[in-house]
Amino acid sequence: MKKAKENLFTVRVMVFMAIFAAIICIAAPVSVQVGPIPITLATFAIYLAGAILGGKRGMIAVIVYIMLGAVGLPVFSNFNGGFTALLGPTGGYIIGYIPLVLLTGIFSDMNSKKHWTMIIGMLLGTVALYTFGTAWFMIMTESSLGRALALCALPFIPGDALKIVCVSAIAMPLKSKLSSVILK
Repeated sequence: MKKAKENLFTVRVMVFMAIFAAIICIAAPVSVQVGPIPITLATFAIYLAGAILGGKRGMIAVIVYIMLGAVGLPVFSNFNGGFTALLGPTGGYIIGYIPLVLLTGIFSDMNSKKHWTMIIGMLLGTVALYTFGTAWFMIMTESSLGRALALCALPFIPGDALKIVCVSAIAMPLKSKLSSVILK
């Protein structure tokens, strides 16, 4: 029996993607500067978007967020916006949000009843985020790998681990309540 084709663009689905884009826009500017890369709530919101919306829908929400910031809305860390933010030293992290949400969503959808698959997706997505961001930071600042990791990845591991724990605790109950509404 053929599986019904998933419709990404019903009004209801688009509203939920817009809601998650808005949640990211609200969470991301709130930041604490720790060296060149700020600690923000963006990753928390993006983990949640991927876990609840899935890979494709979550990716669209993140792309909407990035586009809003690129056109100048102050939705990036420290209330920055504009295309120059994407080209700056932290721009790779913003672009890295796309594989982060995609991997989180894909693994979350693989087995919606198992927390560990979602956690694996968040961990792999975080590795992709760090890879994109650190590589871009190295290119833009001509830093060594060791210096870039010390400034851009290592200080964020504990916070991201805490965010993953928190999202894994709330995402499954939220997803079970919202899936019938989102997919209806």
